[in-house]
Amino acid sequence: FKPLDHMQILAQNNWAEFERIGKVSGSRSYALKNELLLLEMALHRFALCKLQQRKMTLISVPAFCREEALVGTGHFPTGREQAYHLQADDLYLAGTSEVQLNSLHTGEILEESQLPIVYAGYSPCFRREAGSYGKDVRGLIRVHQFMKVEQFVICRNQAEESAKWHQALLETSEEILRDLELPYQVVDVCTGDMGPGKFRQYDLEAWVPSENKYRETHSCSSLYDWQARRSQLRYRDSEGKVRFCHTLNNTAIATPRILVCL
Repeated sequence: FKPLDHMQILAQNNWAEFERIGKVSGSRSYALKNELLLLEMALHRFALCKLQQRKMTLISVPAFCREEALVGTGHFPTGREQAYHLQADDLYLAGTSEVQLNSLHTGEILEESQLPIVYAGYSPCFRREAGSYGKDVRGLIRVHQFMKVEQFVICRNQAEESAKWHQALLETSEEILRDLELPYQVVDVCTGDMGPGKFRQYDLEAWVPSENKYRETHSCSSLYDWQARRSQLRYRDSEGKVRFCHTLNNTAIATPRILVCL
């Protein structure tokens, strides 16, 4: 049989509102309803519990941040057009909790014994999606506001340590997709397709039957000390030398993106 599109399924079950909320909040807005809202909340709780079992520190962060935090992660200056600016307060709405978590220890000199610091960040996320008009704009794809649980690691400045954590973050997200019974593939992203400062990146893509293709659900990145240098994220090693940390990140669950696949 021909699989139904996610918009057809949403309409049949009264699970979302688009046209009415669009009149109130503008294009690319959505309102989840009834069981789908409960499913979204359950998915985030599921991901947070799984990350807590892996001894990650659960943390919720504000939606907004100062400009220097976005510079620290490398989202600025090149991605400035993607961020919403609150001019009256000179604050920005962040597109991921990675932004706030990367600057949480700015200015501190951590002790090596404190590392690794492993966060599971939960937050609303905002992206203007500038430049993407005309493609993938239907329903729950490429929306301006979404919720996400993000994995974020601060570790020692060692290649083998970064590689270990990069694999661990990837395996956690793979396990989440398997638990949700979503067919998926792992893409080893080539250098030319990676964002600024990334040393290595894996994308996880889950299958969307109605589109007969995979869609990205997770992005797993190792940045070595690139972000740490921008954010002054440092630690003192066992020999007393102050070094820049390594940082890594990966999605755990992002909604409503994952709902399209489900």
